[in-house]
Amino acid sequence: MLVDDSSPPATASQEAARTPASAGSRRGLTAGVVIGVVLLAVATAASLAVGTQRIPLGQVWDALFHPTGSAYDGIVRQLRLPRTLIGIAAGAALGLAGAVMQTLTRNPLADPGLLGVNAGAATAVVTAIGVLGIGSFTGYLWFALGGAALAAVLVNALGGSRSATPVRLALAGTAVNAALFGYVNGLQLADPETLDTMRHWSVGTLAGRDPGLLVAVLPLLVAGTLLALALARPLGALALGDDSARALGAHTGRTRVLSVVAVTLLCGGATALCGPIGFVGLMVPHAVRAFGGSEPRRLFPLSALYAPVLMLGSDVVGRILVPPSEIEVGIVTTFLGGLLFIQLVRRRKAVRL
Repeated sequence: MLVDDSSPPATASQEAARTPASAGSRRGLTAGVVIGVVLLAVATAASLAVGTQRIPLGQVWDALFHPTGSAYDGIVRQLRLPRTLIGIAAGAALGLAGAVMQTLTRNPLADPGLLGVNAGAATAVVTAIGVLGIGSFTGYLWFALGGAALAAVLVNALGGSRSATPVRLALAGTAVNAALFGYVNGLQLADPETLDTMRHWSVGTLAGRDPGLLVAVLPLLVAGTLLALALARPLGALALGDDSARALGAHTGRTRVLSVVAVTLLCGGATALCGPIGFVGLMVPHAVRAFGGSEPRRLFPLSALYAPVLMLGSDVVGRILVPPSEIEVGIVTTFLGGLLFIQLVRRRKAVRL
């Protein structure tokens, strides 16, 4: 592809016209980052303080940094801190995976839950536990990764591979989700012991997870995050089309394969950690584009920043709705995310009108 470099340089007026837009974009991005950090701090504080036992923020601070052996110390350090850290890690992984999938497939409906990736990981984990008798986290973690990868490949093949459209991928993902979760539910009902083990995990939960699980899965999440961020530039080129991407020096085949690897690491690790949690990877990138744009080098880190806010906020809401019981975070994210997504669509239609 030939590029014509003979065009005259931009005039001073043209440069002046570009500068405010660029400066405005940078200001919007900076404001988005600052707001995201503030919201994440608020969500983290709420996750540590709010629950069946309300704990003042001063007591939370003392429990974290000046423990005295009180009952508050045990609640904060042993129960809520691990839960909060798991929520941050899993939320960031799912949000980033959703942004990668939407960019790779050029499909605004792409999401680890909608396209069957979470269902594949959940199916593999339930099979490992219920059929093969694998009870250790490190044992079924690898099944989660394999199931996520196989589901991603299957949905892509059923959707038409390179000729896939957003609608075809969504339909293929819905079909695969229905089949896999039907299998999961059938296996759980056939084996009461598996049902008792998996009944909370299978709807997505942050409660009762061993902190050691986060330590075990963290290297995979970090590897997936670094890989996804490194792929931001070639994925941005790929979004222009294969021919344009090759002209810009991107290796299209390698980029696609590595993107699937990144999504597998992120979704497989997050699902093994806290179960299949949907909608986070769909909603957060849409919201981030409102101020950060669609350029992957901005979209990816912002999605990883804002997704834990949705995850922790949903978990806190689930704790306070029906005390002293809780609603699992996977149920709350689906409900809240659906409402937010409908509102987003309505606003976009209003703008068009």
